[in-house]
Amino acid sequence: MLFQKAGKVTFEVNLYANKLMVRRAVEKIWNVEVDNVRMMIRKGKNKTYAKRPFKTSDKKRAIITLKEGYKINLPSMFETMGVEDGASVQQAEAKE
Repeated sequence: MLFQKAGKVTFEVNLYANKLMVRRAVEKIWNVEVDNVRMMIRKGKNKTYAKRPFKTSDKKRAIITLKEGYKINLPSMFETMGVEDGASVQQAEAKE
């Protein structure tokens, strides 16, 4: 949804990665220009399994805004939603 409306892409990154590292990696891998990088850390939750407590791992996300005219094509971007690559969710619902 963020990509379709604002051209933003979200990635899960290593906990030790910083904004500069993420920016350079995205620019090098996809040959695009990054306008902005925002980071967030989601703390792990405390859970129990068979009366044994444990904590799920922390996760760090990077929200990347691309400069005007650049686009990242991820082949499996819409596969998780059951939609073919590049098609919108509304088109898939109309087919059914």
